[in-house]
Amino acid sequence: MSTRPHATVPNATVLHELLDAPTASTTDPAAPAVTCGNLTLSRAELVRASHRCARELRARGLRRGDRLVVTSDGGPLLVPLLFGASRLGVVFSVLHEQVRGDVLRHVLADCEPALAIAASPATRDAVREAGVVVAAPEDLNVVRDAVRDAVAGQEPATDATDEAGRAEDDGVDGGPLPVDPVCLIYTSGTTAMPKAVVSTHQQMMFAVHAIAERLAYRADDVVYCPLPLSFDYGLYQVFLSALAGSHVWLGSATESGPALLANLVRSRATVLPAVPPVSAALLRLLRRRGGERPQLRLLTNTGAALPADIPTGLREVLPGLRVQLMFGLTECKRLTIAEPDEDLIRPGSCGLPLTGTEVFVVNEEGERLPAGEVGEITVRGPNVMAGYWRRPELTASRFPRRDGLFPELRTGDYGWTDEAGRLYFAGRRDDIYKQDGFRVSAIEVEAAARRLPDVSTAAVLTPDGSRPEAVLVVTGTADPATVLPRLREHLEDYKVPRVCHAVDALPVNANGKTAKSVLAGQLAEAVRD
Repeated sequence: MSTRPHATVPNATVLHELLDAPTASTTDPAAPAVTCGNLTLSRAELVRASHRCARELRARGLRRGDRLVVTSDGGPLLVPLLFGASRLGVVFSVLHEQVRGDVLRHVLADCEPALAIAASPATRDAVREAGVVVAAPEDLNVVRDAVRDAVAGQEPATDATDEAGRAEDDGVDGGPLPVDPVCLIYTSGTTAMPKAVVSTHQQMMFAVHAIAERLAYRADDVVYCPLPLSFDYGLYQVFLSALAGSHVWLGSATESGPALLANLVRSRATVLPAVPPVSAALLRLLRRRGGERPQLRLLTNTGAALPADIPTGLREVLPGLRVQLMFGLTECKRLTIAEPDEDLIRPGSCGLPLTGTEVFVVNEEGERLPAGEVGEITVRGPNVMAGYWRRPELTASRFPRRDGLFPELRTGDYGWTDEAGRLYFAGRRDDIYKQDGFRVSAIEVEAAARRLPDVSTAAVLTPDGSRPEAVLVVTGTADPATVLPRLREHLEDYKVPRVCHAVDALPVNANGKTAKSVLAGQLAEAVRD
């Protein structure tokens, strides 16, 4: 394998400059940039396709500030379409292909897109019913052009329209400014319907460069992304790869079976951005199956805490693999990133804040707490969102200002910092609950349960209006009646739930995270039966 270092490039100030700025890969315009399905686009093809997408959107009447909704099953069009939208100053929002019904209608009414692009006929019908102009990916000329050129195995022909259009694409309506919005990311939370996090070019580019500084993707990396681009962790793999000149290979969030291992080998992946269920699935596959092993050099994790036994097992079966743990949320992309393999020397650490940012914890009065004390995780810096789209009250609630000068994003998550400023995660707002008058972290209870040899995975359903006490749910061969007594060997008595159930598998959502609301519904249904 080549040992070329990651590229050093000027900082991009707007999204599409990630493609246009020089990188190590641009010395070979035929170097692969993105693979989706059976189609691979070189860097040159991706740049050209993004200009064609910009022209297509402009021809359909979109201008700076308009919104574009596209579903994550957009195929080879999806990546060039996002960069093309950036060239016009169009604000894009990627929705998971499974978004439908009331949630889809809510998003369409909320962001009022000028155009939606969806592969599913059913989704297109629903969009039309909402009064929004909609197109299928194959309706756009750029798809036919890209497929034709790539299948022919030749550099796309240069024509006068392409050359004349490039300057116009980047200069139409004056082009986007760094302070302009580029993306709306819809995220669930405590509200009944998803709300949209507004990311400006400036905020997004700061996050991309700050994350790249820590992860150090290289021009010879193949980044295999099984996460949907509707999930910001997946979306940023496209941008980090463009910055480094890496080859991003778009997989599928449903790849938890043999297809995951097969595609890692087939793509010759060197980097895998994963959430815990994906990492756990990979470890099971590697332990059960022989044959060729993937060439992974780096696995990154965010979205949820990674149980310690998973990186330990992966390092055993993939010698040379390094694991890099991170902590983030959509509202600020990434808060902290640990050094590679830092979990081996500082278990539980999520690492130091991104360069140019500040992360600390506060009590209920908003006062900063000293090292070692648990409080609400708070962040300041250019990585913080502009706010929630059309939700001024919700935005204000997440940005309390003690002195009226310095906005501080309250994350709703809890943790503590050490003397050096490294963050340790205790649990999300919904993961912290009271039991017998004591504060308990569901994360801690789940980790203790997974240490039992006959427990594969575990989830704690915290108390709510329908559930007066915490409930532990486990998978594996363990008898639920024996789990709770054995937990007392690992936890204080007051932290041990009084109820335990066993299920065949924990449900996961579209982003690969444990879907606790679905699990709660399944258990309630089982009780009624």
